[in-house]
Amino acid sequence: MSAAPPLRPEAATTLSRGAVIPAHPLALTSARTLDERRQRALTRYYIDAGAGGIAVGVHTTQFEIRDPRHGLFEPVLALAAEELDGRAGTHVVRVAGVAGDTAQAVAEAELARSLGYDAVLISPRLPGADDAKLLDRARAVGEVLPLIGFYLQEAIGGPVLGRSFWRAFAQIPSVVAVKSAPFDRYRTLELVRGVAESGRADAVALYTGNDDAIVADLLAEFHVDSPEGPRTLRFVGGLLGQWAVGTRAAVRMLECAHRAAAGDIEAYRRLGAAAADMVDVNQAVFDPGNDFHGVIAGVHEVLRQQGLLAGVWCLDPAEGLSPGQAEEIERVRQRYPHLHDDTFIAQHRDEWLR
Repeated sequence: MSAAPPLRPEAATTLSRGAVIPAHPLALTSARTLDERRQRALTRYYIDAGAGGIAVGVHTTQFEIRDPRHGLFEPVLALAAEELDGRAGTHVVRVAGVAGDTAQAVAEAELARSLGYDAVLISPRLPGADDAKLLDRARAVGEVLPLIGFYLQEAIGGPVLGRSFWRAFAQIPSVVAVKSAPFDRYRTLELVRGVAESGRADAVALYTGNDDAIVADLLAEFHVDSPEGPRTLRFVGGLLGQWAVGTRAAVRMLECAHRAAAGDIEAYRRLGAAAADMVDVNQAVFDPGNDFHGVIAGVHEVLRQQGLLAGVWCLDPAEGLSPGQAEEIERVRQRYPHLHDDTFIAQHRDEWLR
């Protein structure tokens, strides 16, 4: 098995140190076609907010962009790459989501490589696949670009993946990070233990995708066993749909988490005080009370209220806000201004939308 080319040194440094990586939404018109002007504006927002990376073609971008009826996978990746080329520093990590069976996932990775992406986040959604098939697909994709693993919650189609899977996954030479997003503390622990047991924990950065437990993950110390003996692992950053909004605030939050991990008691206290607030914000945006029906539309609604999106339209007309969700989002925006970027966006929105 051959390995993908290594990460660019600047991207590797960012990824291992820990970064805010927002999952990029999809800007649509009322006719559910791509709104290129607003799509570019979102990318500009994330770059100027200080994000250390951007993930495109992932769940928040809507898996339906791959549907031939829409044909948006390549255009959306290309738009983000163009904005990154012209605006972002070389330290910003470019992540492309890949999905489907092995042939599709490899083809998507090859496209991402041609557009200058650094790594791929590989979706675990593959109906009927067992651990062995998922691992074989990952090894094939890992010959094209470095891999970021993805533990996706069951509520939106993710499979249950045990410690043995994550141990084997992390042993793939191309794996550079893992995103834990099962929205489950036990499964998150099993993922971390699997990475530790792989013997490659120093080469695989842990990223939280648990949007309902961001602060808990950033503060956690995992005391685990490894081939070298007991050790402590931590989440160094986040690749999150929740961080597609309030991105500048998220950058400050991660900086605080890094200070706390280094022993800054005041930073630890400040971050702990924000934990329940973040859960309240996420509950409004992600709509767990309705089985996450409004999860993508909720992200859109925050950005609509801030003037970056024109509406909450999704490619699937059945997806939208749940009753009362827009009001809940307005409530948390007003209640927690320090977790949103209203002032920052108002100052730069016209420039980004040009």
